[in-house]
Amino acid sequence: MSGHSKWSTIKHKKGAADAKRGKIFSKLAKAITSAARQGGGNPEMNLKLQYAIDKAKSENMPKDNIERAILKGTGELSGDAVFYESLYEGYGSNGVAVLVEILTDNKNRTAAEIRKIFEKSGGNLGESGCVSWMFQKKGLISVNISEIDEDKLMALVLDAGCEDLQTIDGMYQVDCETKDFNNIKKMLQDEGVKIELAEISWVPSTFIELDEAKGSNIVSLMERLENHDDVQNVYANFSLPKDMLAEL
Repeated sequence: MSGHSKWSTIKHKKGAADAKRGKIFSKLAKAITSAARQGGGNPEMNLKLQYAIDKAKSENMPKDNIERAILKGTGELSGDAVFYESLYEGYGSNGVAVLVEILTDNKNRTAAEIRKIFEKSGGNLGESGCVSWMFQKKGLISVNISEIDEDKLMALVLDAGCEDLQTIDGMYQVDCETKDFNNIKKMLQDEGVKIELAEISWVPSTFIELDEAKGSNIVSLMERLENHDDVQNVYANFSLPKDMLAEL
């Protein structure tokens, strides 16, 4: 799980520093609109929408942007084209398994563009099911160790459905089933615990250890995929050397 956690943390920190707010907000708005279109505009009755809103708030997306995206999804504002959700699967270099969550209004165009990104990085886009069997969908919540005593956190999250609690690089990592994710997150918020990262992710069962040279190639693939307008999230089963993680 540590490789998964570290990459999530890297993405979180890099995203805050890259100043690509326009592109980030566009992706977040697309996810909110799609969720509202599928399940209605009330986040209390639509957990997918609640998750999309929470993610947008964590990126400091303005409230007006969030509300407009919801209204587009419910049809109260003229909106974008219908979006289609897809899960693309493939391999990066050195046999690294990669999952790509897509939200697009043109599946053929997006598939061709994602395939090209894989090929340019020495990988290939595969068929449905080729790597997803190596992953399981889990909830991940990270809390800085300065926020709360470990024993107190353990008592709180175990009662709420936590499966595992680890301490990694100054952070507590809470892992849980997706059905318990919102309960644990809300419970921590109600207790006044600041959450650094909260997401539902595809977590690999095993990791491929990469050296710095091989790691640079796969990180480049991950970044190119994440920079694509139709890509919502990217997951992979690699682990990087500590020195390289520190540089990233």
